[in-house]
Amino acid sequence: MKKTFRKSYISKLFQPYHFGLLLFSCLIGITHPIQAATKKIPKNVILLIGDGMGLGAMEIARQFEYGKTGVLHMEKLDHVALMRTYSANNHVTDSAAGGSAIATGVKTNNESIGVDVNGNEVDSVLDAFENHGKKVGIISTNMVVDATPAAFGASVPNRWTGGADIARQLFDNQIDVILGGGASYFGEDKQNGEDLVKKFKKAGYGIATTKDELSSIHKTDKLLGLFHPTYMNFKLDKEVMHSQEPSLPEMTAKAISVLSQGDKGFFLMSEGARIDSMEHAADFTGIWRETIEFDQTVKEVVHWAKNRNDTLIVVLADHETMGISASETMNIAALKKIRASTEFMSKQLTFDRNHEIKPESVSSVFKNYAHISLTDKEVRQFINNVRKNRTLVYPQHRIDWEIGSTIARHYKAGVADRSIRAASSTGGHTANMIPVFAAGPGSEDIDGVIENTDISKIITKAAGVPFTPGEHKAKSEE
Repeated sequence: MKKTFRKSYISKLFQPYHFGLLLFSCLIGITHPIQAATKKIPKNVILLIGDGMGLGAMEIARQFEYGKTGVLHMEKLDHVALMRTYSANNHVTDSAAGGSAIATGVKTNNESIGVDVNGNEVDSVLDAFENHGKKVGIISTNMVVDATPAAFGASVPNRWTGGADIARQLFDNQIDVILGGGASYFGEDKQNGEDLVKKFKKAGYGIATTKDELSSIHKTDKLLGLFHPTYMNFKLDKEVMHSQEPSLPEMTAKAISVLSQGDKGFFLMSEGARIDSMEHAADFTGIWRETIEFDQTVKEVVHWAKNRNDTLIVVLADHETMGISASETMNIAALKKIRASTEFMSKQLTFDRNHEIKPESVSSVFKNYAHISLTDKEVRQFINNVRKNRTLVYPQHRIDWEIGSTIARHYKAGVADRSIRAASSTGGHTANMIPVFAAGPGSEDIDGVIENTDISKIITKAAGVPFTPGEHKAKSEE
């Protein structure tokens, strides 16, 4: 279709009128679309990933934050495409296979990270930039050893058993900036008696464990920040949890300040990971808050890159979760009044000696945090749903997921049924295409309907970085 357009355009161009117009334009210095120009090669690439963030999550965030006529910052970027996300062995991807396809340009099986379908390790776009002499970094509001960040910095056959190995690979691969949660995987308990953080410090890394420590680090060209033993706190819970963790915009700004010290440029992947967690739980208030924090990160990155003309920015998701939608009946005003996540609410429930949820605690939690007065029948139904619910993944979240589904149903928000989530091997992911936004040199190639495996190819081609998807190369010698 594009070729037909170009052929038609060129044939029209050389008709007498159009040719004369082109000649006149050139004489008076007006730039014409067909005029040859040297393509600007981006020195830096910043890839922003909102885990699970589909169009529904974006619409929830947009309407909750700005109203029906508002605009998200990511929507203001120059170019947009739609991306398919299926994995090698399933029409619906999980975060491991989805992140790996984006990072490596190779489809793999669900639960696999940085390997092909045969289990062979493959290089990522981060490896390609590092081998090309550029500085590299990864950020996640989840754990830095979890699926998406790990896909860029490590290779393991299975996401569920490879956490400690991923932490070691992040050190061995000499990634310049690593920020997020997952500190427990770097400690002696998971590292056979070795303190991996001490190894990072000995190797010259600045170390941060709190927001204040991160902001106080100024003179370093390598940085490790681990701000939680596992997942970082939800945006919605930071106040009630008295969190000392930095935000995603703060981590991203610090990473850019460190990485931009290099002469050859950098590659940075920054993930707003907890959007997906909120979607799994059907927590619409949390979806709003997490997506807006991610969108504020986009704003800050665009502001930093403004007028530089040397940075390619790409914003996308690895997949969509739970078919989130801004339904007509959704009670936005009521959902915005909720002040804690469904996960926090679940921890306020109490249990009897038989480990059954006490009905009075269910009533109290829904009343105090969600402003919902459940009937006795609804309380019994909630407890029964939790008792019967045996999800295929994340069984530790079955209570908060049920709280979220109950709230969503009460306030008539659009989300996949709880039974679909329970039966899903991905916990409720969908095959819905997701949007890709881009700005800066090379962003014009983000266009049309693309595959997730196209992203790394587009990025490396734009930056002039050699990259062959599926190839495993040794690290360059320091």
